[in-house]
Amino acid sequence: MSSEARSRTSGAGLSFEQAPPIGGPLRFFITAPLFLLLAALLILWQGPALFASRWTPGMLAATHAVTLGFLAQAMMGALLQMLPVVAGSPVSRPHATAALVHVLTLPGTLTLLLGFLLQQAVFFHAALMLLGAGFAVFASAIGISLWRAPANNPGVRAMRLALITLLVTVLLGTYLALGHAGDVPLARFPLTDLHLAWGMLGWVGILIAGVAYQVVPMFQLTPGYPGRMTRWLGGSLFFLLAVFSLAAGLPAAAFLRPPSGIGLALGFLGFAAITLRLQARRRRRLPDVTLDFWRVSMISLILAALLWSTTQMIPQWQAVAGYPLLLGILFIVGFAVSAVNGMLYKILPFLAWFHLQSRLRGTAPNIRELLPENRARLQFRLHLSALVLLVLAILDPETFAYPAGILSTASSGLLWWNLFLAWRVYIKRTQALTG
Repeated sequence: MSSEARSRTSGAGLSFEQAPPIGGPLRFFITAPLFLLLAALLILWQGPALFASRWTPGMLAATHAVTLGFLAQAMMGALLQMLPVVAGSPVSRPHATAALVHVLTLPGTLTLLLGFLLQQAVFFHAALMLLGAGFAVFASAIGISLWRAPANNPGVRAMRLALITLLVTVLLGTYLALGHAGDVPLARFPLTDLHLAWGMLGWVGILIAGVAYQVVPMFQLTPGYPGRMTRWLGGSLFFLLAVFSLAAGLPAAAFLRPPSGIGLALGFLGFAAITLRLQARRRRRLPDVTLDFWRVSMISLILAALLWSTTQMIPQWQAVAGYPLLLGILFIVGFAVSAVNGMLYKILPFLAWFHLQSRLRGTAPNIRELLPENRARLQFRLHLSALVLLVLAILDPETFAYPAGILSTASSGLLWWNLFLAWRVYIKRTQALTG
């Protein structure tokens, strides 16, 4: 880590002395890419049929492997790590909390995927019990920590809002899973769209924005985000999401749907444009693969926002074949997966470096020794190629589904391998110290 970056970490109001044990967040970061790999293998298994509709069992399983397996796992680990650092409020018993959440949500996600693929109620019931318990423990631990937090900066406020949106997402998902199990009527419309909106725009979108306020200036050496934006963006997005949901659920409020939908799109579009502008003004001009991941993420977010706002103004375009899949791939794979992928390449090696530094007293390997840039850049190229092929597969699944699956498999596999090697260096150095 450069001396400049070190000075930024100490000058950003962060309290690293309260950082949790590395094992807590690390277990989430190491297992998360395996779900991305599972989604890629589903593409190879199902082939062009996977892209026939957003409702095919394979597409539902692949989508939840990415959102619940990769994104949620990585973001839970990031929250456990960042809460004591950013909010100054550690999670109580971090080892036990992380272990319990992990052992509940990991098999819970796998059984949910089996439920979608096999359409068996027993798997949905098992998933509901495991995921319900796992998210209850996680939300309780994070909620208490946020409640006690002495800091009230924009990142903390975004985390609070993101936690609320996660709870709404879980409640909506629980009802939908009961519907798939045959216990209640399966109300796909509008509950599925609301489940997706609260999960992606709220939990994922607001949390990534809140985390970006800290990690983009700190790790990419950019100027800070404008104060007016960090004060208002999270709350505005949350309010617009609530209005959008009200309009979707109440016929009398349906007229509010286009303006709230366009407002959400403009909020995310503004966040993406400002992030790209800050990155263009960064002080360090050395190549940085995480910067490239973030640029792909922000460009994908802009495209998704433009597509979403257009269909809010011209609702009949929502019926065009392939529109839901295109919007989902741009937002989930292009925006969310790219941003989280880039953050993992910064956060995991930094954690390993930080914990080794405290033990080796200045002789710890630097971050690029823990995770060489060339390996990460190869994975970036695979990820970008896979993203392009996934979009093309919507237009022509017969031609592009299998190439998209092959490159997605290579990208997610290499992501896991890169993170695993960094973790292995940390373990070897730690074992050498203890003899």
